[in-house]
Amino acid sequence: MIEVEGLTKYYGAVRGIEDVSFSINKGEIVGFLGPNGSGKSTTMRILTCVFPPTEGKAMVAGLDVLKRPLEVKRKIGYLPESVPLYPDMRVDAYLNFVAEAKGITKGIRKRHIADVMEECGIRDVAHRLVGNLSKGFRQRVGIAQALIHDPEVLILDEPTIGLDPRQTIEMRELIKGLKGERTIILSSHILPEVSVTCERVIIIHEGRIIAVDKPENLVARLQKTSRIYLKVQGPSPLVLEKLKTIPGILAVERQEAFPENTYGYIVNSQKDAYIGDYVFPLMLANNWRLWEMKTVTMSLEDIFIRLVTEKDREA
Repeated sequence: MIEVEGLTKYYGAVRGIEDVSFSINKGEIVGFLGPNGSGKSTTMRILTCVFPPTEGKAMVAGLDVLKRPLEVKRKIGYLPESVPLYPDMRVDAYLNFVAEAKGITKGIRKRHIADVMEECGIRDVAHRLVGNLSKGFRQRVGIAQALIHDPEVLILDEPTIGLDPRQTIEMRELIKGLKGERTIILSSHILPEVSVTCERVIIIHEGRIIAVDKPENLVARLQKTSRIYLKVQGPSPLVLEKLKTIPGILAVERQEAFPENTYGYIVNSQKDAYIGDYVFPLMLANNWRLWEMKTVTMSLEDIFIRLVTEKDREA
């Protein structure tokens, strides 16, 4: 559905992105991840034909963004970071204006607007002024304008920026509800956002792609040790001392404190070591209570930091 090969963009002498390549299959939700200024928005704007690349090639739904930009735009719904809304228009009037601008004929325009308002959960605010809506509802209206022409590809640039926690959860559910019907690229610098919404991640740093994979595959590749969380009721200095004697243990860190002499611990061990065979007898022998034991996997934050550190070392 989307094929990007060797994209490079310079703004004068300043490099925005360099040699960016990736592909996205039909129906996927893919996270485009990186800190502010890493090249995410530049890549999005090339894919949406806002401006051309300096070098390289991008295909969307089989169409070249350089050679057939108008046809590409008909295939794409785009929510930029700054949502293009008119605050003095009613929601339904604004969507009617967008539908007309996108060439939806009058005979089917009303149905398209009704469908997209239902899909985005904004039917109840159809007659309100856009400027009087909450930030969350304005983002929903922004997604509605991107969907109004039923595009094959949806590109969302920082769709949850500025939302409160409840609005963020609602936006995630809305985006996940679109899965399978459309190919979706979700650009974000908020790592947890990508981890709960997307099937694969594309990680960009300083204008270059540094990883393209499923989060679990990146964890398997980058996690060099096993990490276990333990919640133990017992004298902390002694618990720390005894845990460090277990074969295969590399390090033990005490975490948060709980009432009644109970503490959390992160135990790092050799990757293939299973410490449970030692932990349980240790608890029984010392009459300590083990309230919790669970595996701790790398977060996307951990993955990103590890990848960036490796690239900086190579440089």
